[in-house]
Amino acid sequence: MIILFGPAGSGKSTQGRTIADTYGLRWLSVGQVLRDTGQFDETLKRGELIDDATVVELMEKQIAFADAEGMDIILDGYPRDMEQAEILLNDDSSNFFGKLAGVVVLNVPKDELWRRIEERGRADDTKEAFERRYKIYEQKTCSILPMIKERGIPVVDVDGVGDFDEVTKRVTKVISKMMPKLVKVMALDDPESIENDAFEREKSYGE
Repeated sequence: MIILFGPAGSGKSTQGRTIADTYGLRWLSVGQVLRDTGQFDETLKRGELIDDATVVELMEKQIAFADAEGMDIILDGYPRDMEQAEILLNDDSSNFFGKLAGVVVLNVPKDELWRRIEERGRADDTKEAFERRYKIYEQKTCSILPMIKERGIPVVDVDGVGDFDEVTKRVTKVISKMMPKLVKVMALDDPESIENDAFEREKSYGE
């Protein structure tokens, strides 16, 4: 099991989905799981977050399903804050951190993140929203990394700047070391559709 972290605009969701589809892994993001339940549509439309206990419960069920199917997992930005991490840490039955092979952090300069988001031209991509998401990432998501490192789990920074395929190769190289049995299973027919789908699934959950 791998965690892929990165701020809004880093390409985290697109890279995670692309690599998962290429190597036959299960891509799991909080936004995806919440949307698939159909229970939180109105809450997500209002831009509100679901409580941590509910998020952890839903994600743990999906992780268990993937485990039962014998699938390795790429977790897209989960757990997203220390509260979720502590719930997992105190749940002996899940052994979440025992299953974790490593964490990949996509690093992109803040001005480049905003340039990418501004170029997308979507209505909800305001500078105010970007600043709020970036602050949440810095204060909440990044606070988990020291705790993960303390448990001897590798945390590797990857340069997220450059051509999409170049970044994919960088991320794949790191994941291959964390998961030596990683084997390519298919070629992507339409990577653009994956990018659009990943964005649609994540935009309503502050990614």
